[in-house]
Amino acid sequence: MREEIFNMTQKEISRLRVINQTIDKIITVREAAELLGLSERQVIRLKGGVLKDGPAFIIHKNRGRKPKHALSDEIGTKIVELKQTKYQEANFMHFSELLEEHENINVSYSTIYRILTKEGIKSPKKHRKRKSHHRRKRKPQKGMLVQIDASPHEWIIGDKSFTLHGAIDDATGEILALFLLLTSVWKDISKS
Repeated sequence: MREEIFNMTQKEISRLRVINQTIDKIITVREAAELLGLSERQVIRLKGGVLKDGPAFIIHKNRGRKPKHALSDEIGTKIVELKQTKYQEANFMHFSELLEEHENINVSYSTIYRILTKEGIKSPKKHRKRKSHHRRKRKPQKGMLVQIDASPHEWIIGDKSFTLHGAIDDATGEILALFLLLTSVWKDISKS
Protein backbone atom coordinates (compact mmCIF):
# COMPACT_ATOMS: atom_id res chain seq x y z
CA MET A 1 0.00 0.00 0.00
CA ARG A 2 1.36 3.41 -1.04
CA GLU A 3 1.63 6.14 1.60
CA GLU A 4 0.58 9.60 0.44
CA ILE A 5 1.65 12.92 1.94
CA PHE A 6 -0.83 15.80 1.79
CA ASN A 7 -0.05 19.46 2.33
CA MET A 8 -3.27 20.89 3.68
CA THR A 9 -4.15 24.28 5.02
CA GLN A 10 -5.70 24.59 8.48
CA LYS A 11 -9.08 25.27 6.87
CA GLU A 12 -8.83 22.08 4.81
CA ILE A 13 -7.79 20.03 7.85
CA SER A 14 -10.79 21.20 9.87
CA ARG A 15 -13.05 20.65 6.84
CA LEU A 16 -11.75 17.06 6.52
CA ARG A 17 -12.27 16.48 10.26
CA VAL A 18 -15.94 17.55 9.99
CA ILE A 19 -16.51 15.49 6.83
CA ASN A 20 -14.98 12.43 8.56
CA GLN A 21 -17.41 12.96 11.44
CA THR A 22 -20.32 12.87 8.99
CA ILE A 23 -18.90 9.69 7.42
CA ASP A 24 -18.62 8.11 10.89
CA LYS A 25 -22.21 9.30 11.60
CA ILE A 26 -21.13 11.34 14.62
CA ILE A 27 -22.83 14.44 13.23
CA THR A 28 -25.50 14.92 10.57
CA VAL A 29 -25.04 16.53 7.17
CA ARG A 30 -27.08 19.51 8.36
CA GLU A 31 -24.84 20.02 11.40
CA ALA A 32 -21.74 19.71 9.22
CA ALA A 33 -23.16 22.30 6.81
CA GLU A 34 -23.71 24.71 9.71
CA LEU A 35 -20.20 24.11 11.09
CA LEU A 36 -18.51 24.61 7.72
CA GLY A 37 -20.74 27.44 6.48
CA LEU A 38 -21.66 25.41 3.38
CA SER A 39 -24.91 24.11 1.93
CA GLU A 40 -26.01 20.56 2.69
CA ARG A 41 -25.52 19.76 -1.01
CA GLN A 42 -21.85 20.81 -0.80
CA VAL A 43 -21.31 18.70 2.33
CA ILE A 44 -22.83 15.67 0.57
CA ARG A 45 -20.52 16.31 -2.42
CA LEU A 46 -17.45 16.56 -0.14
CA LYS A 47 -18.49 13.44 1.77
CA GLY A 48 -18.86 11.45 -1.47
CA GLY A 49 -15.53 12.75 -2.77
CA VAL A 50 -13.67 11.79 0.42
CA LEU A 51 -15.25 8.32 0.36
CA LYS A 52 -14.24 7.85 -3.30
CA ASP A 53 -10.86 9.66 -3.57
CA GLY A 54 -9.74 9.95 0.03
CA PRO A 55 -8.53 13.05 1.90
CA ALA A 56 -6.93 14.47 -1.28
CA PHE A 57 -10.45 15.42 -2.45
CA ILE A 58 -10.58 18.20 0.17
CA ILE A 59 -7.45 19.92 -1.19
CA HIS A 60 -8.26 22.79 -3.56
CA LYS A 61 -7.50 21.70 -7.12
CA ASN A 62 -5.99 25.04 -8.19
CA ARG A 63 -3.32 25.07 -5.50
CA GLY A 64 0.07 25.89 -6.97
CA ARG A 65 -1.36 26.85 -10.35
CA LYS A 66 -1.29 30.34 -11.76
CA PRO A 67 -4.76 31.58 -12.77
CA LYS A 68 -5.45 31.67 -16.50
CA HIS A 69 -6.31 35.38 -16.43
CA ALA A 70 -3.32 36.35 -14.27
CA LEU A 71 -0.88 38.96 -15.54
CA SER A 72 2.36 37.46 -16.84
CA ASP A 73 5.60 38.15 -14.99
CA GLU A 74 7.08 39.82 -18.10
CA ILE A 75 4.29 42.41 -18.25
CA GLY A 76 4.64 43.07 -14.51
CA THR A 77 8.39 43.59 -14.89
CA LYS A 78 7.85 45.85 -17.91
CA ILE A 79 5.32 47.98 -15.95
CA VAL A 80 7.80 48.45 -13.08
CA GLU A 81 10.63 49.25 -15.51
CA LEU A 82 8.56 51.82 -17.44
CA LYS A 83 7.46 53.49 -14.21
CA GLN A 84 11.03 53.78 -12.94
CA THR A 85 12.46 55.10 -16.22
CA LYS A 86 10.16 56.60 -18.84
CA TYR A 87 7.13 57.63 -16.76
CA GLN A 88 8.60 58.29 -13.31
CA GLU A 89 6.88 61.69 -12.95
CA ALA A 90 3.35 60.38 -13.68
CA ASN A 91 1.03 59.43 -10.86
CA PHE A 92 -0.52 55.95 -10.95
CA MET A 93 -3.76 56.98 -12.69
CA HIS A 94 -1.96 58.97 -15.38
CA PHE A 95 0.60 56.16 -15.70
CA SER A 96 -2.17 53.62 -16.41
CA GLU A 97 -3.54 55.93 -19.14
CA LEU A 98 -0.04 56.37 -20.63
CA LEU A 99 0.51 52.60 -20.68
CA GLU A 100 -2.71 52.06 -22.57
CA GLU A 101 -2.11 54.94 -24.99
CA HIS A 102 1.62 54.61 -25.80
CA GLU A 103 2.73 51.13 -24.73
CA ASN A 104 -0.42 49.16 -25.67
CA ILE A 105 -0.59 47.65 -22.16
CA ASN A 106 -4.19 47.59 -21.00
CA VAL A 107 -4.43 46.76 -17.29
CA SER A 108 -6.65 48.16 -14.56
CA TYR A 109 -5.60 50.88 -12.14
CA SER A 110 -5.87 48.48 -9.20
CA THR A 111 -3.49 46.02 -10.90
CA ILE A 112 -0.95 48.78 -11.57
CA TYR A 113 -1.32 50.01 -7.98
CA ARG A 114 -0.79 46.49 -6.62
CA ILE A 115 2.29 45.81 -8.79
CA LEU A 116 3.97 49.15 -8.07
CA THR A 117 3.28 49.26 -4.33
CA LYS A 118 4.56 45.68 -4.04
CA GLU A 119 7.83 46.97 -5.50
CA GLY A 120 7.86 49.87 -3.01
CA ILE A 121 6.99 52.54 -5.59
CA LYS A 122 4.66 55.31 -4.44
CA SER A 123 2.53 57.60 -6.55
CA PRO A 124 4.38 60.95 -6.83
CA LYS A 125 1.30 63.10 -6.34
CA LYS A 126 0.67 63.48 -2.66
CA HIS A 127 -2.91 63.93 -1.59
CA ARG A 128 -3.57 67.26 0.04
CA LYS A 129 -4.72 67.14 3.60
CA ARG A 130 -8.31 68.17 3.94
CA LYS A 131 -8.89 71.25 5.96
CA SER A 132 -10.70 70.25 9.07
CA HIS A 133 -13.78 72.25 9.91
CA HIS A 134 -13.35 74.05 13.20
CA ARG A 135 -16.47 74.52 15.23
CA ARG A 136 -17.23 78.05 16.26
CA LYS A 137 -16.79 78.61 19.99
CA ARG A 138 -19.89 79.42 21.95
CA LYS A 139 -20.42 82.99 23.03
CA PRO A 140 -19.09 83.69 26.54
CA GLN A 141 -22.24 85.23 28.03
CA LYS A 142 -25.95 84.49 27.97
CA GLY A 143 -27.90 86.75 25.61
CA MET A 144 -25.01 87.65 23.29
CA LEU A 145 -26.31 85.44 20.47
CA VAL A 146 -29.76 83.94 20.03
CA GLN A 147 -30.11 81.43 17.19
CA ILE A 148 -33.52 81.23 15.56
CA ASP A 149 -34.73 78.59 13.13
CA ALA A 150 -37.99 77.25 11.70
CA SER A 151 -39.04 73.79 10.45
CA PRO A 152 -42.04 73.49 8.12
CA HIS A 153 -43.16 69.89 8.77
CA GLU A 154 -46.38 68.02 9.32
CA TRP A 155 -46.23 68.35 13.10
CA ILE A 156 -49.91 67.68 13.69
CA ILE A 157 -51.93 65.20 11.67
CA GLY A 158 -54.82 66.90 9.92
CA ASP A 159 -55.67 69.29 7.11
CA LYS A 160 -53.52 72.19 8.29
CA SER A 161 -49.73 72.42 8.12
CA PHE A 162 -47.73 74.07 10.89
CA THR A 163 -44.20 75.48 11.13
CA LEU A 164 -42.22 75.03 14.36
CA HIS A 165 -40.18 78.11 15.29
CA GLY A 166 -37.47 77.97 17.91
CA ALA A 167 -34.97 80.28 19.60
CA ILE A 168 -31.90 78.94 21.46
CA ASP A 169 -29.32 80.85 23.48
CA ASP A 170 -25.86 80.15 22.03
CA ALA A 171 -23.89 80.41 25.29
CA THR A 172 -26.02 78.09 27.41
CA GLY A 173 -27.95 76.00 24.84
CA GLU A 174 -31.13 76.99 26.69
CA ILE A 175 -34.34 76.93 24.65
CA LEU A 176 -35.77 80.43 24.88
CA ALA A 177 -38.92 79.96 22.82
CA LEU A 178 -40.79 77.37 20.78
CA PHE A 179 -44.06 77.94 19.00
CA LEU A 180 -46.14 76.45 16.21
CA LEU A 181 -47.44 78.80 13.53
CA LEU A 182 -49.96 77.91 10.85
CA THR A 183 -47.96 77.62 7.60
CA SER A 184 -50.39 79.82 5.64
CA VAL A 185 -49.93 82.60 8.23
CA TRP A 186 -46.15 82.16 8.00
CA LYS A 187 -46.27 82.57 4.21
CA ASP A 188 -48.30 85.79 4.57
CA ILE A 189 -45.81 87.21 7.11
CA SER A 190 -42.75 86.30 5.02
CA LYS A 191 -44.22 88.05 1.91
CA SER A 192 -44.65 91.37 3.69
